[in-house]
Amino acid sequence: MNETFKEKFPHIKLTLSKIRSLKREMRKLAQEDCGFEEPTVAMAFVYFEKLALKGKLNKQNRKLCAGACVLLAAKIGSDLRKHEVKHLIDKLEEKFRLNRRELIAFEFPVLVALEFALHLPEHEVMPHYRRLIQSS
Repeated sequence: MNETFKEKFPHIKLTLSKIRSLKREMRKLAQEDCGFEEPTVAMAFVYFEKLALKGKLNKQNRKLCAGACVLLAAKIGSDLRKHEVKHLIDKLEEKFRLNRRELIAFEFPVLVALEFALHLPEHEVMPHYRRLIQSS
């Protein structure tokens, strides 16, 4: 499976199983630890996959990218209060073993890599949303 993925997407520096593992961690953190709903998680998945397809993910930044995608999706998809943002950042810091300053600083480069396109068309989000609903 990883070999087929590597043949199809040679520019992506992570294996398919690592990408799937990170997405599982993103989902667990967003839904179970922070109480976000499926649409927010689906948006984070789309952001993360777009970064992967653009070749922006690597072994060194994968958790920072995942964390920034969850943070951006939560900010866009939910009406967060200051203490909720702090709670999310605390959880990202704890679960992904990230440095808070690095995570916050990495948010802007991720935003640039996504070309500031945080409002996603329905056809990009719905496949992830359906999969999340079916597996819950």
